[in-house]
Amino acid sequence: MQRIGYLGPKGTFTKMAADAFFEEGSFIGYESIPACLDAVESGDVDLGVVPIENAIEGSVHLTIDYLIHEVNQAVIAELTVPIQQHLLVHPDYDGGGFTHIYSHSQALAQCQQYLYKNYPTAELSYTASTGRAAEIVAEKGIHTAAIGNHLAAEQTGLTILKANIHDYENNHTRFAVVQKTPSPLNAGNHSIQKHKTTIMVTLPKDYVGALHQVLSAFAWRKMNLSKIESRPMKTGLGNYFFLIDVDQPFDDVLFPGVKAELEMLGCKLKLLGTYPSYLMEINSPNS
Repeated sequence: MQRIGYLGPKGTFTKMAADAFFEEGSFIGYESIPACLDAVESGDVDLGVVPIENAIEGSVHLTIDYLIHEVNQAVIAELTVPIQQHLLVHPDYDGGGFTHIYSHSQALAQCQQYLYKNYPTAELSYTASTGRAAEIVAEKGIHTAAIGNHLAAEQTGLTILKANIHDYENNHTRFAVVQKTPSPLNAGNHSIQKHKTTIMVTLPKDYVGALHQVLSAFAWRKMNLSKIESRPMKTGLGNYFFLIDVDQPFDDVLFPGVKAELEMLGCKLKLLGTYPSYLMEINSPNS
């Protein structure tokens, strides 16, 4: 039975994504994204599931940077999950307001307008996950609240005070399934939405028009780019790499041509994964 690591504890959206996709396996929760990816790197687990992008707040930079700078792993699948953020309170909550509201930084950001309008004096406290936020509220009592999902409420005995408090209705998060040595993934009965390939491109220094020529290498081959994002190389100001999502699987014709063309410009390329993308359905009592 394969061992599947995820950003824990049990009440996280990552666990919901893993439960929805994998029909069987031994699930192991980790307190942080780095801890989960380190477990994949060391072989403690066979696969890891971590958040990589939210439709409202954008990329999860901790995941991206750790995959680039700290570990050598490939993305082998992408799971897109609808996100419903709820305001969770202790079952003994008396309506007296909150001193602190706990959650992951992404979850708090997704609900910032709601929190500003309804709880402007509450201190917002970051946690490693929404599941951990629920655990803290269960421990600290009635003058605290958490933002999380219905699973977190069930796992910790909290009550959903207000459902669906995220600021924008179309709230989805993409989760990456990663593996140290890529191998075919058993997707069960899940339907593939599309195939994608993610590559990292590092531009040469002091090369005028380099980014334009990088994009042109894809454009004239009619390869659709669904995302391009810059991230610092961490080697000094002004040094960046680019993450590019291409909406097609890696092949033996177009991608080698792109690689050869860009290397002639002095660019460096790294394949981060070629993988199927799945749109998952999550059953929620508040949907």
